[in-house]
Amino acid sequence: MTYSVVQRYPADVFVPGEIRLPFSLANAAEFITDGPDELGAQIVDLDGESIGERVTAVRRDITPAPYYAFRTTIDTPGVYGIKIDGGPDVGANFQVMEREQVTIPRPGDVLDGFETPTVADPAGVDPICTREPVCPFHSMTLTDALSQGKAVAYFVGTPAFCQTGSCTPALETMVGVESEYTDDYVFVHAEVWSDLTATEVAPAVDALGITFEPALFITDASGIVVERLDGLWDATELRERLDAAIG
Repeated sequence: MTYSVVQRYPADVFVPGEIRLPFSLANAAEFITDGPDELGAQIVDLDGESIGERVTAVRRDITPAPYYAFRTTIDTPGVYGIKIDGGPDVGANFQVMEREQVTIPRPGDVLDGFETPTVADPAGVDPICTREPVCPFHSMTLTDALSQGKAVAYFVGTPAFCQTGSCTPALETMVGVESEYTDDYVFVHAEVWSDLTATEVAPAVDALGITFEPALFITDASGIVVERLDGLWDATELRERLDAAIG
């Protein structure tokens, strides 16, 4: 079977270390929803030479299409490619930047506190949540969440205006699993826009220097970012990463 691959991650946010590369499969007309249970791939350099061992990813089912999240470790900045079994011979390129070129918090960084909008104090953001009904992650600010002595799951995205179509399913997975993690985590959500005109970026976005959505920052109990999920995730991957962050 031959198909095209659709990148489900933002560009220019990778730095040396572990790289997560989520892809969906498509044909000429639409996403493929019944792809294989597992796919293999090879990371290559610009000359097509293999870098490291082959990688695999399982199919993860989520709206609007299943995805495969490959993970690899790259230590040197540069442009690389990934050749996915059954996909195009050319593969899909991605760039690993110098660490100082990427300002968005990444694993190993401290997640700085911010007075994110809450039910009690919208901080000039209206609505504080475009999910209907409002999600339960607006009871305290990110600053307060980071002071609780628990790990934090901080979601930035806008269900009503998401450019990728992934914000709603990503947030719903968090709503679905949150009750399993109340002893270890505080969940916080911040919208991307300040109001329903979707013309003014919310202060929480500027505070992160973030240029894409959705994004999920997972910290340990000391506020150090352990994982950042970009683009999309399902409940199984979310649980895996939440569990890994608290050991």
